[in-house]
Amino acid sequence: MEILLLIFLPLVGAVIASLSGKSQGVKTLAFIWSLLSLGLSAYLLSVFNPNSPEPQFTYDYPWFLYSGIRFQAGIDGISMLMVLLTNGLIPLIILSSFKHHYRNPGAFYALILFMQSGLLLVFTALDGFLFYIGWEAALIPIYFICGIWGGENRIRVNLKFFIYTIFGSLIMLLGIIYMASHTPDGTFSIQSFYKVTLDPATQGWVFWAFFLAFAVKMPVFPFHTWQPDTYTEAPTAGSMLLAGVMLKMGIYGAIRWLIPVAPLGFAEWGPVALLLSITGIVYASIIAFKQKDIKRLIAYSSIAHVGLIAAGVFVWNVKGLQGAMIQMLNHGVNVFGLFFVADILIRRMETRDTDKMGGIAAVAPTFAVAFLVILLGTIALPLTNGFIGEFLLLMGLYNYNLWASVIAGLTIIFGAVYMLRMYQRTMLGNTNEGTLNFKEIDGTEKLVLGIVCLLIIVIGVYPNPILHISEATVKSLVEMVDGRIQGISTTF
Repeated sequence: MEILLLIFLPLVGAVIASLSGKSQGVKTLAFIWSLLSLGLSAYLLSVFNPNSPEPQFTYDYPWFLYSGIRFQAGIDGISMLMVLLTNGLIPLIILSSFKHHYRNPGAFYALILFMQSGLLLVFTALDGFLFYIGWEAALIPIYFICGIWGGENRIRVNLKFFIYTIFGSLIMLLGIIYMASHTPDGTFSIQSFYKVTLDPATQGWVFWAFFLAFAVKMPVFPFHTWQPDTYTEAPTAGSMLLAGVMLKMGIYGAIRWLIPVAPLGFAEWGPVALLLSITGIVYASIIAFKQKDIKRLIAYSSIAHVGLIAAGVFVWNVKGLQGAMIQMLNHGVNVFGLFFVADILIRRMETRDTDKMGGIAAVAPTFAVAFLVILLGTIALPLTNGFIGEFLLLMGLYNYNLWASVIAGLTIIFGAVYMLRMYQRTMLGNTNEGTLNFKEIDGTEKLVLGIVCLLIIVIGVYPNPILHISEATVKSLVEMVDGRIQGISTTF
């Protein structure tokens, strides 16, 4: 029953928040409610057995009779990291919004909590149809958050985002239905999906049905074009939700639902997916060099970093996957911190143009130090959280192919250049008319940035406990897929 409480607790909070109407006090209510979910996650982690690859806290109930659809959910090592990321970032996202006064705040915070439920459903579902329900449930709130509280171009940008994602989702649904129709017991259970034996050509079609949905969500080149516009036009809390948690749905889906379900399709088309991921790293980094808009720069930086994570998944070895797991967590923390820094700059300067900033370190040194720590984590400096994740990802790529690791490794060099240049433009140099009276961070701003900096340093110095959470599940999944590829190849 713990898993039901985990999934539906934010939903109850969303209903209560929606009834609060226009009261600004609802933000405090939403924050306290999100802390309850975080506390429950901490309890589940304390009793979780990381040495077992099997799902724990499972719940299984026949949802729709005669359809094979069950409400089947549970948490293994891979899911646990995503649950911690989701329930750890949501309170920070809500707290970071305390300086904003959104119109109709009850609806705004209700949508955030509603989305939290959808995300948790995605990360814990053990039934294909339930996974699809969670996938769509997480999409709907962010559509309204961006469409109602976004910038002046929000309608056009949001429509593009919606078309991309709904197209990918429907293709994936066809793949799920096809797989369910071939399971031995006629169910949508993920374990039954893993037992389906299809010929290589059919698995290729199934691979693309799932990959298109996940590639849009990550996003992977060339399915990324919705992302920079959406991140720029969305309210900052929306950008944080999209970059910090939602894009991890695509990577998680590839690990859980794509490669194990269609291993021969992956063996055939995986190199193409890897090539697209690495292409995205180089392409997004080059575009990031030219950006003066701070939100667009962070958006392209995110595409590059996620491209490296995706590449680590598609080489499918333990080092690459473990690197992807911890880097999903780290990327969530770092990109949230970067968007919060951007939000502080934009609120005080009333511009996103970095050329109009400069010299802020002289008048707001605490803010400048916090920004520097987040930036160093993003560019993977040793002893920061980004280092261990990107190191493992590059090791995984190196074990697969030397040149793949060399080209993918460019993301670290490119990232250091455009990130440090952004810091130089905003923080260093002389103050100007706009930055002379820049106000130092205070209150919730200090608290949020302090927590982010602490996470960056603690995870960077001692990452083993986090790596241990997903280790057994990752090893088991790699062995299972390798065994299926060998076994099915022999059959056909």
